[in-house]
Amino acid sequence: MWALTIHEFAHGYVAYRLGDITPKLHGRLTLNPIAHIDPIGFIALLMVHFGWAKPVPVNPLFFRKIKNRRLGMLLVALAGPAANFISALLFLILLKILTPAPIPPSIKLPLEIFLTWGTFINIGFGIFNLLPIPPLDGYHILEYFLPVETLIKIKRYEPYGMLILIAIIILPPFTSMFVSVINGISLAMAKLVGINLF
Repeated sequence: MWALTIHEFAHGYVAYRLGDITPKLHGRLTLNPIAHIDPIGFIALLMVHFGWAKPVPVNPLFFRKIKNRRLGMLLVALAGPAANFISALLFLILLKILTPAPIPPSIKLPLEIFLTWGTFINIGFGIFNLLPIPPLDGYHILEYFLPVETLIKIKRYEPYGMLILIAIIILPPFTSMFVSVINGISLAMAKLVGINLF
């Protein structure tokens, strides 16, 4: 749940810092996971280990601290995946500190498992959300770089985004490639921190 919670909190926090009070009004500027739970997404997470949270409501018309609203939405979109990658890095740092610590195995082992899986989950969630498919963050990031004319044309396909995502997810080649990317980035980050994950 941490990956989902920090992801949505980051979206709301950045929007709030830009002047939008909408996330605060909806009670989303919190690290309490209950505030971010989508019932269906949570059930899916428990049953098939793939879920989602409630999107944080954001209104770029309230962005008072930045003139370019499209840039503001880009920053909001980037905040979620960035929070996941930062979380993964912090988990790896904690894992490095924990490994040589004189802690009883009954305590150390569960913590090591939690931090290791937390690393993979955060990286996986961050990468997945960077896919340029609506309603994911990657699509909103792409919007910033597209000409307005092109953006108007592709807007008509937004309602099919979830269907495209489901089709991609159930395809074995995507799953295999996705896991490989997660492992590769996880190992690269672990090497940066100076720790072996395997």
